[in-house]
Amino acid sequence: MKASTLCACLAAACPAAALAGIDPGSGVTVYGNIDEYIGYIHSDSGAHVLGLNDGAILRSRLGFRGNEDLGNGWQVRYTLELGHNADTGTSAEATRLFDRQAWIGIESPVGELRLGRQNTDIFLIGGAIDYTERTTFGSVLNTFGVPSRYENDVSFKTVRYAGLQASVHYALPENDGVNVRGRHPVVQLAVDWQGGPWRAGYAGLRARPEDAGTVRTSIRYDNAYLNYKYGRGTLYATVLRSNNSTNNANGWNAASILSNIGSPNNGVAGTDAHARRFYNIWQLSADYRVTSNLRVGALYGRMRDTSGGGAGAAGFNAGGYYALSKRTTLYGFASRLANEAHAGFRFSSSAAPSANLAGADVNGRTLTGLQLGILHRF
Repeated sequence: MKASTLCACLAAACPAAALAGIDPGSGVTVYGNIDEYIGYIHSDSGAHVLGLNDGAILRSRLGFRGNEDLGNGWQVRYTLELGHNADTGTSAEATRLFDRQAWIGIESPVGELRLGRQNTDIFLIGGAIDYTERTTFGSVLNTFGVPSRYENDVSFKTVRYAGLQASVHYALPENDGVNVRGRHPVVQLAVDWQGGPWRAGYAGLRARPEDAGTVRTSIRYDNAYLNYKYGRGTLYATVLRSNNSTNNANGWNAASILSNIGSPNNGVAGTDAHARRFYNIWQLSADYRVTSNLRVGALYGRMRDTSGGGAGAAGFNAGGYYALSKRTTLYGFASRLANEAHAGFRFSSSAAPSANLAGADVNGRTLTGLQLGILHRF
């Protein structure tokens, strides 16, 4: 059953209470959000584009989650979540129904084991990276690319003890009609510590190339962060080192070598020489709560191409959020991205903008972007 058909059936069949996130009988919660924004992007080439896009902050989605209490601190938990393009009504991915999450897990007094398609811990620490939760045009870590979720994933996350929590992921390559021997898992490790006004941590990933590959460099993603809450706001600092950037028709740095949302079966072939090109990235950010409804912030970051190829960039962003209610938020951001002579990074959000620039309007260019939108959670 296609996602659009499923959503229509749910809207007709589920009681209003369930669609509001409360199911009085089954223990299943139906949840989601709709995030739409008007995006304007201008290049110093003279080109520009204006469009209605999905997902500046949170990709529009529909999800189902629930649990069964087994007693003595044990329970079974699950989540099924699909993404959709609210601007067009289409599914986020044509080949998957529950493209965002599809997992079942067992929670115990010492931690939680999950099996299935899951979000990475790299994705989940977005709120510790910058005031936009690393989703808007201006966040340089978002521009570089964020490994967000993998299927066939086995993970374990400990309970938080003395402020410290750790997790590991092991996403298995499986036989998809091609000889799976010579392929390797996507492995993740994350550690997060919280104490008083401070938060610090690390989230990383490794993906080895296929044995038959000629480029033997593994794909790495190493992200460390530090936060300090100072009363009405938060200060954010983060550093990243990664080689997961390559070219496609949209720009010199518009693709990733290891898919950020895919399967270990579509992992690192070991044929892309860009795997030898590492980037050192840093970003500073701060926000301030002006009133209980209004929060503003800004960030600045740089990406340095350590190979000396002149494929780095710098980015700036300023903006704010205004809460109309507990569920509905208005937002606006202004961003600037300056590519070096041989860089082709382009703007992204929680979802890739359907209206974007590419090619000669991105490569070596400086981009300016505006986002004005509304987010509603249900």
